[in-house]
Amino acid sequence: MRSVVRCLLLATFFCITFEKVFWEVAGAVELADLLAVMFLFAYAFERFWWRERRVTKTSAVVLAFAAAFLLVYLIGFFNLDTGQALAQFGKGMFKFAVHFLFLIAAVDYISRRPPDFYWKVLGAFVAGIVVNGIYGILQLLAAGGGVNLDSIVLSPLTGGASQINIYGRAEGQSVFRVNALTGDPNHLGIMVLVPLLVLIPIYLRMERRHRLRLPIALTLAFLVLVLASTLSRSGALGLIAGLLVLMIPYRGLVLTRRLLLPVGAAALVLGVVILSRLHFFETVLASRFQVAGANGTSAHFGVYAFIPRVLHAHPLFGFGLNNFSVYYQLITGKTNWGPHSFYVALIVESGIVGTVLFSVFLWYVFRRLHATRAIGRALAALGDPEAARIRPLAWGLTAALVGTMAANSFYLTMTFYYFFAFIALALAAPIVFSSAASRADSSPASRA
Repeated sequence: MRSVVRCLLLATFFCITFEKVFWEVAGAVELADLLAVMFLFAYAFERFWWRERRVTKTSAVVLAFAAAFLLVYLIGFFNLDTGQALAQFGKGMFKFAVHFLFLIAAVDYISRRPPDFYWKVLGAFVAGIVVNGIYGILQLLAAGGGVNLDSIVLSPLTGGASQINIYGRAEGQSVFRVNALTGDPNHLGIMVLVPLLVLIPIYLRMERRHRLRLPIALTLAFLVLVLASTLSRSGALGLIAGLLVLMIPYRGLVLTRRLLLPVGAAALVLGVVILSRLHFFETVLASRFQVAGANGTSAHFGVYAFIPRVLHAHPLFGFGLNNFSVYYQLITGKTNWGPHSFYVALIVESGIVGTVLFSVFLWYVFRRLHATRAIGRALAALGDPEAARIRPLAWGLTAALVGTMAANSFYLTMTFYYFFAFIALALAAPIVFSSAASRADSSPASRA
């Protein structure tokens, strides 16, 4: 039974970004939904079988946050006034329940396992995003030849229809933005930030002859190419914010050969592609950064104008969970429901109380990451080689969280499964590696 739970958790982390793999069964049921629910049932059965009653303190704190969020959403329920709003609320509550239950169970399960298992879970998460990116590059190459790869690979599996994102046309040719197995190129661009920013500090501190040094360098170069292929402005903003965080401890390693090699390899590939069609790419990039128009940045800033209206109508608890789309359609008459900002959606749907509560939750996650960095410093003071992994991991997770938060200013992925998987890794890290610090502190060398 233990091996079943372990495999289901690893499979969930691996497939957590595969948004296009879903089936229409009383609504869209994603592969991540199925795997997460199966893991929850297996985890609950294992605890019942072995009569385990206690959970880690961190999981208990997350459970308290979940209860507080539930109270806010239930109070906001009384602001619903249409059948459409009620249906959206029901969908949102299902996602909320599965996301937080998965987060609680994943933190508890990972925290009770040795550090080796933590690295396996992180590896599964990174590998899933890399596979997603590989599919995206193949998708782009196939689209350039007039072939819809999704119709060949995904449609027979899911019965649905999907394709690569077509941004528009330039010089008489279609401009493609890679969305891979995600629902949107911006989703992929922001998701890629997590493995990219987590792996950079680990790679910088890795021993010269370590067997994973070359694979990680190639992975970093590849992820930069995937991010560029999405043409995601939100992803670029998140990357800049995350790199600024990493500049705090690793500014002395920025211009070293170790980092310049993978970055230079990615830049070389991009340079060759861009120079081969320079005017075409100049036109595309100029349109991505224009201020006015349907694709301009003004559209992303415009949604912030909704905030004063919402605070005037329902200041404390908002219009109800998952109801930005209903509010957006009511005000603008448009059916393209995207809020283009997680924070606007947060305020619209949960009001001031929900926004403050979510801010406290993020503060708690940052505090736990600070604890992981403290463990790394303690191990370094004791001369333990494990410090070369733990402290970079903590800084990478911190940078990834900051980058994701920055990117969500103009998009929203912090309500997706992958974000809760990422938070599970952040919250479990100080518990898992505190045991390593305890062993190092109690060793004969440290006592001497």
